[in-house]
Amino acid sequence: LLPCFLCIPWFESFGRPADRLNALGAQVREIGGVITEVRIRGAELTADDYRMLGGITSLKSLNLGGKETALTDEHLAMLSGLVNLEGFQSDGALLSDEGFRHFAAFKNLRRISLFHPSRDRKDFTGAGLAHLKACPKLAQLTFAGATAGDEAFKAVGQITQLKEFRQWHNWETAEAIRHLEKLPNLTALKMGQRLAQWGVATKPSFDDATLEVIARMKSLRRLDLQEARLSYAGLARLKALPNLKELKVKWVATPPADVERLRKLLPDVKISWEELTP
Repeated sequence: LLPCFLCIPWFESFGRPADRLNALGAQVREIGGVITEVRIRGAELTADDYRMLGGITSLKSLNLGGKETALTDEHLAMLSGLVNLEGFQSDGALLSDEGFRHFAAFKNLRRISLFHPSRDRKDFTGAGLAHLKACPKLAQLTFAGATAGDEAFKAVGQITQLKEFRQWHNWETAEAIRHLEKLPNLTALKMGQRLAQWGVATKPSFDDATLEVIARMKSLRRLDLQEARLSYAGLARLKALPNLKELKVKWVATPPADVERLRKLLPDVKISWEELTP
């Protein structure tokens, strides 16, 4: 027989979810008295808290952040009951490559944003992102601030259902972008510069050569570029994108006169520009 404390509902043992979420300082959205969204920042979550969250099966959006949350492989497994989850965001998660397999439980997941994931963890190379291909409805992925590089891009190239990929401040090399050519449904891409590894000589991951690869991604409709030195000749390659409708360029060292030339070259593309300041 199971111990009696395992036979009673979670809320009878530890309190009702709404009470605990309030104690954690969570931002909660309810529709018709049903919890649909939870955002928790800077609160120290216990294993019981993750079990509680995993029991809120009506949840459609979960946003966790801060060192205190320390989302681990075991914690992610405790959330597997969230069968209606559509959006997931974390900042500072501590997942291993193998831990990413637990995302397969979220069959309705459409959006994942991972900020500063698994930094400096030797059991996370980025290869684990390939497990996300088991989420059939996943359309949007953000991956930023990771001490992972080319292996992460290789893995993302396997998530062929992706429609939008946003990345910046990771450790990829200039060759990593080529893995994204394998995404046949990609309509939106955000490319930012890599971060330097302290004490290691690194070259930029994003330059004119990157644009040559991007120009082969014919499905792109929206493109967001930031933190690079790009020439007019490099940017002019984007004319090869037949479906491009919107181009955002931020903190890029390109002369204003070349920006105007680009607008004339791409008259059907909405171009917004934020120049690199001193």
